[in-house]
Amino acid sequence: QVQLVESGGGLVQPGGSLRLSCAASVRIVNSNAMGWYRQAPGKERELVATITNADSANYADSVKGRFTISRDNAKNTVSLQMNSLKPEDTAVYYCNARYVLPFGQYWGQGTQVTVSS
Repeated sequence: QVQLVESGGGLVQPGGSLRLSCAASVRIVNSNAMGWYRQAPGKERELVATITNADSANYADSVKGRFTISRDNAKNTVSLQMNSLKPEDTAVYYCNARYVLPFGQYWGQGTQVTVSS
C-alpha cells in the first residue's frame, strides 16, 4: 500500500500564491506518474497537472501558465506551485500516484484551497 499525504492548502486572496506538497510513503521512482486533481462543490473531480517519472508535465488548459508541477525523487514528494490564483481555483486538491510497484492507483485525503477576498 502507498500512503499519500498532502499539505499546503489554505485561504488566499485572488492573485495570490500557494504551494501544495504531497509526501509518498513509497519511493516515487516506483511510480509511472504522479499528479494533482481537484474537485469543487457540485462538480466532478478533474485533472489539474501530472508529471511522469521522466519529468514530462501535463496541465489542464485552465491552469497553464499559472501552475507548475514538480517532483523530488530524493524526498519522495510532488509539489504544485499555484500562482495568480482565481476564485474558480477553489476546490479540494488531491494528490494521485500510479505505481508500478506496488501496482495500483493511489489517492491522498485531499487539501482544501479557497481563493476569496
